[in-house]
Amino acid sequence: MDLDTIISTLQAMIRFATPITLAALAGVYSERAGVVNIATEGMMLSSACIGFLASLYSFAAFGQAGPALALGLVAALLAGLLLALLHAVVSIRYKTDQIISGTVINILAVGATGYIYRAYLATGAPTSPGAFPYLSELPGIGLLFGLLEQIPLLGPILFRHKPIAFLMLILVLVTHYVMFHTTWGLRTRAVGEHPKAADTLGVNVYWMRYVNVLVGGLMAGLGGAWFTLEQVGIFTPNMTAGRGFIGLAAMIFGKWSPIGALGAAALFGLAEAIQPLLQIFFRSFPYQFFSMIPYIITIIVLAGVVGRALPPAADGQPYEQA
Repeated sequence: MDLDTIISTLQAMIRFATPITLAALAGVYSERAGVVNIATEGMMLSSACIGFLASLYSFAAFGQAGPALALGLVAALLAGLLLALLHAVVSIRYKTDQIISGTVINILAVGATGYIYRAYLATGAPTSPGAFPYLSELPGIGLLFGLLEQIPLLGPILFRHKPIAFLMLILVLVTHYVMFHTTWGLRTRAVGEHPKAADTLGVNVYWMRYVNVLVGGLMAGLGGAWFTLEQVGIFTPNMTAGRGFIGLAAMIFGKWSPIGALGAAALFGLAEAIQPLLQIFFRSFPYQFFSMIPYIITIIVLAGVVGRALPPAADGQPYEQA
């Protein structure tokens, strides 16, 4: 295997790890505050659909791909935010079982996006605006990233990406800093570990949980936008293909830490990135076997890690203020 193949494989690893990492970050924000959020898959799927729909029809109306994609990104973020708000209200305000709430949102997302696809996208849809270009092709910052790509070895691996993939790397660092080096992060972890003690010290437990679940919704919305606005430029039903659930597995494997979640997501991303190489080396095997690898890794991780990984102590427990 030559150097160019290794570099391209590592580039693909980061690209495929992007939605998984963003789903994991959504889980980190939510569960560090004590709210289980298995609705990440539904949030991502809905955001992928709504973001693509918004970009599609704005491009048909105004004929400019850049603004259309930007509007699609905003719509995707709003879709993730609204579903996160629904989950937060049902789970925090009405204290519904958080697993059931997340499951309902996932089912709702599959049905709603399937209907939108059949009604508006399957036949007679306008021309797609395509997908986001590479950072080196963007006006204004393209020259800078073009130079950064020339750095030996690390340059093309870290900087030869499209906007959401690169933003994912930044968000991991930002989330790590916020969660472990700010007052907000300290309070978030406090309400996830011992909400009654945090409440006694004057921390608004409900407010902290609401905001963190909503931030998680934005992360999931960005992950959904990656599918339709950055990766393929088109929407198909169930296109997230369980990446939201794999993201939760990455979060658990990374012990509810942003850096750890990125490492776990990179493992899953590498499993996807090497599939073309495996198909070349093992041509006699059906390609479906190689497509199963990320999901097999997820099962192994969950079977081997869940029993030993300890979540925040109050994770999934509704809070009753005295």
